Amino acid sequence: MKKRDPSVRTARPARLVLEDGSEYAGWSLGKARSQAGEVVFTTGMTGYPQSLTDPSFRGQILVSTYPLAGNYGVPLHKKTGDPFLDEQGIPVDLESDRIQVSGFVVAEACEEPSHFASGASLSAWLEKSNVPGIYGIDTRALTCRLREQGVMQGKILVEGSREVTLDSGIVPHPVAEVSPMEIKTFVPKGDHNRRGKMPRILLINCGAKANILRCLLARNVEVLQVPWNQDISGIGYDGLFLSNGPGDPKACSKTIATVRHAFDRRKPIFGICLGNQIMALAAGGDTYKLPYGHRGQNQPCIEAGTKRCYITSQNHGYAVREETLPKSWEPWFINANDGTIEGIRSVAGPFSAVQFHPEGCPGPRDTEFLIDRFIGQVTAGL
Repeated sequence: MKKRDPSVRTARPARLVLEDGSEYAGWSLGKARSQAGEVVFTTGMTGYPQSLTDPSFRGQILVSTYPLAGNYGVPLHKKTGDPFLDEQGIPVDLESDRIQVSGFVVAEACEEPSHFASGASLSAWLEKSNVPGIYGIDTRALTCRLREQGVMQGKILVEGSREVTLDSGIVPHPVAEVSPMEIKTFVPKGDHNRRGKMPRILLINCGAKANILRCLLARNVEVLQVPWNQDISGIGYDGLFLSNGPGDPKACSKTIATVRHAFDRRKPIFGICLGNQIMALAAGGDTYKLPYGHRGQNQPCIEAGTKRCYITSQNHGYAVREETLPKSWEPWFINANDGTIEGIRSVAGPFSAVQFHPEGCPGPRDTEFLIDRFIGQVTAGL
């Protein structure tokens, strides 16, 4: 165990315990409470505020392989400690309006951030959000164990706090927790009086990152956001967008059925992350759980039929089984590390999806042109 950081004067001894019995000792960060969840790791070197607020991490304890977090604080209102929101209520700097992870694990935590936009320290933000963390452990050894054994249930145990069980952190249907239940319309800034004069994108929000909305609105389209289980048979739209989200895609049976019926409308459909898996299931394919998933901002993907390799941002624990895809569908992108499918497309209709995040925030955004491609398909059909 590393020597306690003297700047964290209120930190208590804490342990991370995995379901295989392994333990890692450190110091509490954020809220001094115990919490369980699925332990996963991300390989991004930056962007912890975006990762911690990504709905795709719902119910998970996130391990940062980069050794330092907190050095640039958190972009929040300095007086209230709340996220910055634009005029339509979309978070400006974060991927949702709250921390979504169940816990955070890092080797070193900086308690004195140095950035002009910082409104709070990482630890203060976690504490206000009632989210525990642990620092001062060997995250390299922890990551190696997760790569060898696969992701596992785990729990952060803080000295003096109430004990929790491993299964207390299991979230049966995380999409239902992060999908907004209201139907809401978003329009580009300054275009509130122009509804009906621009393409309408129907966004099935299964836990969409805020930057999906930002990217769509930047392309001068109206976005109608609906819940994951919404019946869209009576809703008019020009293009359908399937968002990212947490958990097993097979739990989204209502979304899968919705997309299956949407194929008959022949309107362009584009999916991201969970949306890729849902589209594959709707087409008749199958999905499976990866040993430790793909999470980070540095995943290489090769476009099928070319030698182009793109560096992508990813956050998922499931993948599509290539051999189960119908003949009218084909792999579109392949992960250069393990050969898993990173995208699919139909050869019979304007339907496509990718497993990575073209809108990745803080980046890279090398594949954001795929959103332009989708909008181009939509406008061509008007």
